[in-house]
This record gives sequence, C-alpha cells and structure tokens, in this order.
Amino acid sequence: MDKIWIIIKREYSVRVRKKSFIIMTLITPILLGLLIFAPAYLSSVSSELEESEQKNIAVVENDNFYFSRLTNSDQFRFTKTPESELDNIKNNFSESGYFAIVDFTCEENIINFISDKQLNKNIISEIEQYIRQIKREQNYKDEGFDVSEISNLEPNLQFNNTIITEDGNEQGANQDMRTALAFIFGFLIYIFIFMYGSMVMRGVIEEKTNRIVEVIISSVKPFQLLIGKIIGVALVGFTQFILWVLLSVLVANIAGNTLLSDNSVGIFNSISSLLVGINLNVLILYFMFYFIGGYLLYSSFFACIGAAVDNETDTHQMVLPITIPLILSIAMIEAIINNPDGTLAFWMSIFPLSSPIIMMVRLPFGGVESWEILLSTTVLLLSFLMTTWVSSRIYRIGILMYGKKATFRELYKWIKFKG
Repeated sequence: MDKIWIIIKREYSVRVRKKSFIIMTLITPILLGLLIFAPAYLSSVSSELEESEQKNIAVVENDNFYFSRLTNSDQFRFTKTPESELDNIKNNFSESGYFAIVDFTCEENIINFISDKQLNKNIISEIEQYIRQIKREQNYKDEGFDVSEISNLEPNLQFNNTIITEDGNEQGANQDMRTALAFIFGFLIYIFIFMYGSMVMRGVIEEKTNRIVEVIISSVKPFQLLIGKIIGVALVGFTQFILWVLLSVLVANIAGNTLLSDNSVGIFNSISSLLVGINLNVLILYFMFYFIGGYLLYSSFFACIGAAVDNETDTHQMVLPITIPLILSIAMIEAIINNPDGTLAFWMSIFPLSSPIIMMVRLPFGGVESWEILLSTTVLLLSFLMTTWVSSRIYRIGILMYGKKATFRELYKWIKFKG
C-alpha cells in the first residue's frame, strides 16, 4: 500500500505542477464565463441600440387598407409611399432613409419585405404579427362577427407541470432547465473521461518509450503501478474540477456585476427560479461519483492500451471499440430525455460502460428509484474492479513489450497467461 501511495503522490505532484495544468485551470472558467455572459451582454447592448432607434418603414399599397390600420410606435414609423417611388428607393436605399419596404402590391395574400440587408428576424415577426392581426380582424368583420366578443372568448390558460416526489411533496417540472442540466452533465462526463483517460494512456506510453518503466517495476508490481497511476490522475481531475467550480462562481459574479450591470440581478433571479424543485447539490454529488466511477472504469482500459502500443498513433484502432458505448450514450441523450423512465433508459443507466452518462441524464428529471441508483453504482464499482484486474494482466506484459503492435488476439493471450 505504501508503494501505491508513493506512485499516487508522484503522479499527482508531477501533473499539478505542469504549466499546462495551471494555465488550463485558470483560463477555462474565464473562457466559459465569456462564452456565457458575453453573448448576453452583446445581445442586450444590441437590443438597446435597436430599440432606441425608430425605424422608418415604407408602405407601398394600392389602397389604404393596411396603412390606415398600422400604428406608429417607438420602434416603427410607417410612411405611405407611392408605387412609382418603389424603384427609386430600391436603387438608393442607403440615401432614402428607409429601413425597409413592405410591399402589398404583389399577388393576393403575398406580402413582400424589401431591404438592402438581412432583416432582424424579431423585427420581421413583429411586423408580420401586426399585419396578421389587421387581416384577422377584417375577416371576422366580413363574416359578421364582433371582434371584441371574439377576443373575450380567447382562453387565457396557464399550464403547469407538477411532480409528486417520493416523500409526497410537490415540485415544478422545469422541463427546460432539467433538459439543459441533463445535456450539460452528460457532455461534461463524456469530455472528462476522454480527457483524463487519455492522460493516463499518454503517461503509460511516455514511460514505456523512455524505458523508465523498466526501473519502476523493479521495485513495484505492475498492478500497483497501474492502480497508483489511475488514482493519481483521478485526484488531478478532482482537483481541477473543484478549482473550476470555485473559479467559475467567482467569474460569474464578476461578469454579472460588470458586463450585465443592472440586468445581472434579474438574470440570476430568473435562473434561481428555474432551479426551484431541483436539488442541484445532490446532482453535483452524483455527478462527482459518476465522473470518478466512469473515469476509473475507462482509465483502466486506456492504461492497458498504452501498455500494448509503442506510440500514440497506434492507439486509434484500439480506442474506438472501447469508446463506442460513450459515443452511443451521447447520441442517445435526446432519446433518453424524451423518456427518462423508459426501458432503454433504465438498462443503459445500469450497463457500466454507459451508466456514467445516461444516469446523469436521467437524474435531473427525478423519478429514478433509490434501488436503481444503488444497482447502477454497485455494478459500476464491481465493473471497475473486474476491468482493472483484466487490464493489469495485459499491463504487466505489455508494459515491457517493444517494437511490436499487439493484436486483440495477443491481448487475449496475455490475459490468460499465468506466468
């Protein structure tokens, strides 16, 4: 055990002192903060600029049916323009002073928007809504209906989705937020497993290439070296994740107070309201467990792949079969979200190679029984122990093999070898 602990400390200390680890730990939360808050800030600035400028819209119409009913606002000013002026405006759009033209002189029920640049989708939708409302009310009048009475008959309904929890309490469904959390947790585990698993594989290849491993295994057993390397890198990942969370909270507060100014309080309050009924702390704890469990399971595979090859270019054909369950899990996220309690979702959350992602997709929606979580975690841990034992048998032989790329048949022979 002392030797394993020495290997763990070596793997951990060497990696956390690397400049790449320090730089990525500091830069990643900043980049994520910019990715999240910068678009919101730019969007708010753009919206304020657009709303502060009244746009002059030219209306070309044979009669005054629409123009007489279109009302000016702080955002739009409608100007009746003769059809004879249409070509002149088109040829000199920038000098005409018009933002766009709404042409009603086309075929019946066809309305043409004309501009010298791509119109904002929201602007087009708002003008379309004005025009549809005008035409709708006129159709009602033509059929002899009272428009005011019809408006009163429009149902004013609000639909809520309430979930009854196991303890009998009620909570809001918050479908959109739960879906977002499912995607975020699923993709994070996928990325982390690949990132830290590849780190283990590259470390094994590097030691094997430099022949350092020949010195190391003279004093420790291959199994001890494998376990120490896996746990050491796992602690590196855990440390980096905790630092990312703390720094992300700091960046979020700074960005919210500087970029979004007065709007930051409203945005954070709206996010908090969306999280009502969602136990985020419990989800983060489950995320940490499935992240570590999934990493431990897959890193044992990555380690034995590193031991079976001489350079990183030879790893691709072996990595693909192992990572297919991960890729399939990512591809199935949408299907699992649509039916998180279905048979497919259940079995994929129990199967150890897919459970780290699929269970984290299911958990934000609730409804996952305690025995399902217990079964999933137990199978995941037992699978890790079994795969680590199998990988160690490959590792003990492959770590000393040079100049030859092992085939899957040879890997099977290494597992059976009792020497």
